Amino acid sequence: MPSAPIRITAEQTLSDNWAVLKKYSFDLKRRDGSWQPQTREVYDRGNGATILLYNLARRTVVLTRQFRLPAYVNEHEGYLIEAAAGLLDNASPEERIRLEAEEETGYAVRSVKKIFDAFMSPGSVTERIHFFIGEYQPHDRVSDGGGLQEEGEDIEVLELGFDQAIAMVDSGEIADGKTIMLLQYLELRLMR
Repeated sequence: MPSAPIRITAEQTLSDNWAVLKKYSFDLKRRDGSWQPQTREVYDRGNGATILLYNLARRTVVLTRQFRLPAYVNEHEGYLIEAAAGLLDNASPEERIRLEAEEETGYAVRSVKKIFDAFMSPGSVTERIHFFIGEYQPHDRVSDGGGLQEEGEDIEVLELGFDQAIAMVDSGEIADGKTIMLLQYLELRLMR
């Protein structure tokens, strides 16, 4: 795949707090050969990983529920049901997702399988998310989970029937994109 013909003409840091927000001015070569000046703001919070824990025999999944301010300020109650996830923080995606799964859900994941990676909001956010699935057994639970209080996490762990989780996507109770993608992957590939 060819790289985009682009000339970055200016870069300005607007914020460097929880993540980095930059404003870019650039010229983009259009398909007709002309160059068009554009300006965009880009939010860089690092790359992440997410995992859907499932039990094939019991037809269950482990999800989490936590408060998300961006959802709240966009006319949602703020509590989202999600697959465990976290930023890579200089770890490999597999290493990080094993740690995040245990930290958030309390399950020590024995085997993980990477299924794909994706940009979730490429119009403004640099983040690439690495998607994993992992089968769990009840005896894999080593703690209550719940996340890290010092990171502001207050995570409720949910073990749901797979069919119930799919129904929650249909009803809008599950509205997190990465979780919907993982549940649909499981539905198409493993839970028929």
